[in-house]
Amino acid sequence: MKLLNEEKHSLSGVNVHTIETTKYKTNTLILKMTAPLKEDTFTLRALLPYVLQSATETHPSATKLRAYLDELYGATLQVDLTKKGENQEITFRIDIANEKYLKDSTPLLKKAITLLSEVLLKPATENGAFVKSTVDKEKRALRQRIQAVFDDKMRYSNLRLVEEMCKEEPYRLHVNGRIEDIEGITPEILHNYYQEALNKDDIHLYIIGDIDVSDVVATVKNEFPLNERERLAHDPLVHKKVSDVNEVIEEQDIKQGKLNIGYRTNVTYSDKQYFALQVFNGIFGGFSHSKLFINVREKASLAYYAASRVESHKGLLMVMSGIEVNKYDQAVTIIKEQMEAMKKGDFTDEEVAQTKAVIHNQLLETVDTARGLVEIMYHNELTNQDISIEEYLKRIDAVSKQEIIKVAEGIDLDTIYFLRGTGGE
Repeated sequence: MKLLNEEKHSLSGVNVHTIETTKYKTNTLILKMTAPLKEDTFTLRALLPYVLQSATETHPSATKLRAYLDELYGATLQVDLTKKGENQEITFRIDIANEKYLKDSTPLLKKAITLLSEVLLKPATENGAFVKSTVDKEKRALRQRIQAVFDDKMRYSNLRLVEEMCKEEPYRLHVNGRIEDIEGITPEILHNYYQEALNKDDIHLYIIGDIDVSDVVATVKNEFPLNERERLAHDPLVHKKVSDVNEVIEEQDIKQGKLNIGYRTNVTYSDKQYFALQVFNGIFGGFSHSKLFINVREKASLAYYAASRVESHKGLLMVMSGIEVNKYDQAVTIIKEQMEAMKKGDFTDEEVAQTKAVIHNQLLETVDTARGLVEIMYHNELTNQDISIEEYLKRIDAVSKQEIIKVAEGIDLDTIYFLRGTGGE
C-alpha cells in the first residue's frame, strides 16, 4: 500500500505537487523557491521572504495581513530559509482549516492559494520598490537573527566549522546572510533582486490535504502567471581530496568548549551509497544508541553532548560535541577511534537492525506532518530522482554490513574546529 500519492503538474513557471489525503486535519500549501548560493545575493535572499510576508497590495501592513489570516479561521503564514548543498532555499507555508469540516461553505483553500499568490506576486510597494519602513524593520530583525547565531555557541561553532571547511565553496555562506551586507540594502536593490528571483528561481508548490486536485490545479494556473524558466541544474558532487587535516582553535569567553569535526563523505542523496551512509551515521553518531553517544559521552564522560549529522546534498558529516577544555586531545582521539571502528566493521548486526528500526520510525514520524512530508519529497526535486517513501524504507532495509563498511572507508577527516575558553580555563 502506498503511504501517500503525489501527482505532479508542470505549469508555466511553477511545478505543482498535489497530495490528496485525509491523513491531516488541515490543508497545507508549501511553496519552495530555490537558487544557487552566491556571494553577491545570499544576504538579499535572506531578507526577501520576511519582507514579502509582511504586507501585500490588498493587505498593506503586517497588522492587516495577520487580521485577514485570523478571518480565515486562524490560518497561519510562515517563512523559512535553508541551505541544501550549494543552494539557498526560501519556503513559504500556509496552514488552513479544511472547509469540508466547517458549517459554512467559505472556499478556504482557494482563498489560501490566492493569498499565497499575493504574498509572492503582489507585495506592498511604494515608488516602484518595497516599502522603506518594512525593509528597515526586517533589516533590524535580520541583524538580530544573525547575532543570535553568534550568541548561541553551539550553532556558532557549527557555522565556523563550515566556514573553515568550505573556504573555497559556496556552502561556506551562511543561510541568514552576512551582517556587513545589511546596511547597503535599499528597498530598490531588494526589489530588483526580487524580480530576478521571480523570473529565475526553481519554484515548486506543494498542496496537501483532503483536496479536489483538478480544482486546485486550475486555481494555481489562474493565480500564478509565472514565466517559463530553466529547471535548476543538479550539480554533481565535486569530490574534494583532503591532503591535510585543518585544525582551528578559537578562544572566547566561554565555560564549555565546543568541539566540532567535519568529514567529507563523498556521498550525496543522488548516490547509490546514500542509504548505507544513513545507516552508517545512525550507528556512528546519529542516535542515542550510537558509538559517539555511548563511548564519548557515557563511558568516557568526555562530553556533555556528542552526536553527528549528515548534510545530504553536500556530502559532509558533522560531529558536534561539548567538552571541558582540558579534555580536547582525549575527545579528538576517542572520536577518531569510533570512526576507525566503523571502517573496520567493529559493530554488530544488532546495532545495524536497531539503527534501521530507528530510521524507519523517524521517517514515519517526519511524514506525520505535511511540512515533514514535503521536506522528504523535495530531495527528489533537487536531485532529479523519484524515490517514494516506501522505496526509501526498502533501500534502508536492504543495506548490508559490507555496504556500511565501504561507505565508512570513503569518509575523509577534513577539519577539526575547537572553540575554547580564554586562557585555557
